[in-house]
Amino acid sequence: MTPWEIKGRELVNCTCEYGCNCQFNALPDKGHCHAVAAIAIDEGRYGDTRLDGLNIGAIFKWPGAIHEGNGEAIAFVDRRASDAQREALLKIMTGQDTAPFATMFAVYASTVTTMHPPVFTDLQIEIDVDARTGRMVVPDYVEMSGRPIRNAVSGAESRAQIVLPEGFEYALAEIGSASSRTSGPVRVEIDDKYGQFARLHLNNHGVVRAKAA
Repeated sequence: MTPWEIKGRELVNCTCEYGCNCQFNALPDKGHCHAVAAIAIDEGRYGDTRLDGLNIGAIFKWPGAIHEGNGEAIAFVDRRASDAQREALLKIMTGQDTAPFATMFAVYASTVTTMHPPVFTDLQIEIDVDARTGRMVVPDYVEMSGRPIRNAVSGAESRAQIVLPEGFEYALAEIGSASSRTSGPVRVEIDDKYGQFARLHLNNHGVVRAKAA
């Protein structure tokens, strides 16, 4: 198994209301799950191949709950990546060189029946986790934007977090609102639903957690 590790920031938008039932081992509130994900890798490596500064994204579409399978997906990889970096990123994104079900990449890959060919393209990704703002633009494929949840009465920003001490994606996520429109083989439309902003630190064995002092 080739050792790998990435640190970065993510924005995920799905069709659930704020909170997302999947985060609590419950069924999706719409009966299905459609999702768009953007990840900006700040630092990363796959063996001796550096992954710093590269962007990746994906669109997912499951007809029911994620664990029931039959999902459809397409992956986007930064055009700037070299051949070695592309291969490394695709292996990570499809759960290869990873302990069984240790990361969200491995979990989701196990539930996808139709994986469209990856697209190597320009990914414009901006994510500010603390501000709960972000966007991803993939020309001809994706437009996603995220923002803070607003109080329905006062209009003030409302802040909420999800903490998963044993999660396979993040330790803590800031929750906001997000919207997405996609084109191409996997079409999704999401308006002001669950937006997840998180700092990622992952390796072959899952989330890298801070050690107690």
